[in-house]
Amino acid sequence: MKSPEAPRNIRTITEYHRLMELPKPAHPLISVVRFEDIKARQGAAPKRISHDFYTIALKKNVCSKLKYGQQHFDFDEGVMVFMSPGQVLSIESAIEDDFKHTGWLLLIHPDFLLNTLLCGKIKQYEYFGYQVREALHLSEKEEALVAGLMQQIEQENHGNMDALSHPLIIAQLELLLTYAERFYQRQFLTRKASHHAILERMEFLLSERFKDDVLIAHGVPTVESVAEALHLSPDYLSRLLTTLTGQSTRHFIQDKLISLAKQKLSTSDLSVNEIAFQLGFEHSQSFCKLFKNKTAYSPAAFRQSFN
Repeated sequence: MKSPEAPRNIRTITEYHRLMELPKPAHPLISVVRFEDIKARQGAAPKRISHDFYTIALKKNVCSKLKYGQQHFDFDEGVMVFMSPGQVLSIESAIEDDFKHTGWLLLIHPDFLLNTLLCGKIKQYEYFGYQVREALHLSEKEEALVAGLMQQIEQENHGNMDALSHPLIIAQLELLLTYAERFYQRQFLTRKASHHAILERMEFLLSERFKDDVLIAHGVPTVESVAEALHLSPDYLSRLLTTLTGQSTRHFIQDKLISLAKQKLSTSDLSVNEIAFQLGFEHSQSFCKLFKNKTAYSPAAFRQSFN
């Protein structure tokens, strides 16, 4: 199998402008780009890119292949993508032609956020940890609002810079991120069909991984391994499950495990140590501690209640 192309690391916003054949940015630490102004051809641009800065993209009419989960979606309506420094963006081009999608691209170097509250706060926005396949889908009204904020940042960045320009851009950026938080919460609630399908897949996945031989061989499934199997990021999966079930992924897995433990304790003659081993625990003390935290009973006391 052919190994994937090594990602092209872009260290500065000026370097990105140069690569995409754009004019020099008005400010070295922040830039707002219209996709229709990008002159670089798809064939010339790298297929895998990582940046040393934050990127927020609002795209329409995307001609490259992007995924949400494992499904391809029609991107005629607006879609937003958020990337932190160091993340790798992979593009599956459908057409070796000029960039034809439209929209806005906001580039923010971490140094632009220094000495502001947003410097630490931006890391708390979970969607910067999501992958492209977990993009944010916007209604026309939401898209217009985001585009308007992008334009305001662009106008401030290209205007007569003064002492208030930086705090104004920071305030506009924080407003944009807050709206994105609201829109993601709306998406979790409105995309119920696809989200319940993910929940069904997770239920099936855990039923397979909770088989005795699999648990003994591989131990209790981790949040990371379950998210990877579902082709989702751990943060996104936990937030989705919290919206659908009120539980994080970790608590969801633990509750399934405790349910299986209760079944074994009440229907078999296996010792607590044997049950702990079958459930993938290296030490029975860890199993007993988790069981008591979840049920308020020790495994032995729970079993005794059935006698």
